[in-house]
Amino acid sequence: MSKPFHFKQFTIEQDRCEMKIGTDGVLVGAWASLKNHPSSILDIGAGTGIIALQLAQRSVAELIDAIEIDENAYEQCVENFENSSWSDRLFCYHASLEEFVSEIDDKYDLIVSNPPFYDAPLPSASLPKDEKKISASRKLARFNDAMPFEDLVASVSALLSETGIFSTIIPKKEEKGFIELASAKGLFVNRICRVRGTETSEEKRSLLEFSFTETTPKIEQLTIEISRHNYTEAYKKLVRDFYLKM
Repeated sequence: MSKPFHFKQFTIEQDRCEMKIGTDGVLVGAWASLKNHPSSILDIGAGTGIIALQLAQRSVAELIDAIEIDENAYEQCVENFENSSWSDRLFCYHASLEEFVSEIDDKYDLIVSNPPFYDAPLPSASLPKDEKKISASRKLARFNDAMPFEDLVASVSALLSETGIFSTIIPKKEEKGFIELASAKGLFVNRICRVRGTETSEEKRSLLEFSFTETTPKIEQLTIEISRHNYTEAYKKLVRDFYLKM
């Protein structure tokens, strides 16, 4: 059984959720821009609810919605929301993205997503070892067959407010194709942060920020570790409001 993961201002129960706390989700929750002071936020594919909880901690948004299709993950997300200090602002829908888009008329000022994909994990003091056998629900959580990037960007373009921001994290090798998919839906990349585990390792992830405004994107780099469990100052600065030992 997976133990609860304690952050500075909230705790994540994760025993019923296939995707445990990992670096990707925490990075998105810490990196997503709040520069437009969002009053409404949507987390697509919430899992444990980690990103929505981070944004509840970071922002004063009155409405923070989340969508989760897997029943066990949905129930765990609701539990984590209810046990937090921001339960009055957090709500999780048990639905597919397609169902949600068809039923919701609201527009969101900030949309975030750690979409399903399978790739080598980034280093983290807390990441569990990858299992050799992957269950059906874990496959749903990890492989983008469950939520193709095309569906994600189309849904975001329908749900994002005119001045809204969309932030996500994907494998670096998917960056160019994802940006082209988004552009075809009128979403333009404004900021890119390419993430590597150490100075000598290749860039594994791309944190991407989109809006309906076309600008020259700001390019950033982030290295997580100097050596095993010895984190860079840039990484510590980004996540220190969350991790207990940062």
